Amino acid sequence: MSEWRPSADMEALRLRARLNAAIRSFFAERGVLEVETPVLSRAGNTEPNIASFALEFSGRTDGAPRTRWLRTSPEFALKRLLAAGVGDCYELGRVFRDGEAGGRHNPEFTMLEWYRVGIDHRQLMMETAQLVQAALALVGRTARFESATYRDVYHRHLGIDPMTAGEDELRAALGDVAIDPEGLTRDDWLDLLMTHRLQPAFPADRMLAMHDYPASQSALARIRDGDPPVAERFELYLGPLELANGYHELRDASEQRARFERDVAVRDARGTPAPAIDDALLAALRHGLPACAGVALGVDRLLMAMLGAGRIADVLAFDFARA
Repeated sequence: MSEWRPSADMEALRLRARLNAAIRSFFAERGVLEVETPVLSRAGNTEPNIASFALEFSGRTDGAPRTRWLRTSPEFALKRLLAAGVGDCYELGRVFRDGEAGGRHNPEFTMLEWYRVGIDHRQLMMETAQLVQAALALVGRTARFESATYRDVYHRHLGIDPMTAGEDELRAALGDVAIDPEGLTRDDWLDLLMTHRLQPAFPADRMLAMHDYPASQSALARIRDGDPPVAERFELYLGPLELANGYHELRDASEQRARFERDVAVRDARGTPAPAIDDALLAALRHGLPACAGVALGVDRLLMAMLGAGRIADVLAFDFARA
């Protein structure tokens, strides 16, 4: 029986400790404050494609709900701190997502999330690239950096305009990739093109920052008017691995509530439970979130890229199968 043994080797565990120290040094040099926020919350992530773990608290609640949600990200709590005046801040900690276990996913994993006041998504994109380069330097590596709009990436590699192409054109661009189309939306087809046609071909020695997404994929980002309008967000890829997702943050409480309610409607249509909407976040937005940009980076994914590991288990002390 070897199930008691770690899933990662000692080299990976030592590298994780060095990476954590390098992250803290990176932010200390820039005056960004490390904070800790709750892992359990009375509200959760309504995003339809992210499933949350829930549990029931058995002690005294004084009328508060017994159902609590394990965070999928520290985002909402960090934004409440920003609205309270904490300034530039980051958190390095564990987050949890139900139903995600496999070669590149573990139900609990380490996320680095940080916010910078007074900058936009493209400025934060460059800082994120600097952090990844600092991490690669720990293993004597570097990566050439490239930035491109979402539109340009799809046009250059697939010959389609992701802002205007119809579903039939998007499905045709998948080629021989067989997908059950039942219930899929236009954004689902765009995501499938990314995961099945684009990402696998990204060069291992390149860091790609892809920015300015379709407005329909805004999540918690601002929408910038234009023809077409775009969501002010970015994703950072190192080779085929998606490492980070960042936003020029939405500050409008009414718009944020409307997006939450749209999420809940999608979940209702799918028959999947929806966590309670985070009224504390909405109250913080009404009070006033400073103009800022924020990004979440998967630390385990970064370690995989640094080591050239094929499985997330290779960088975890004990993966889901051995936990």
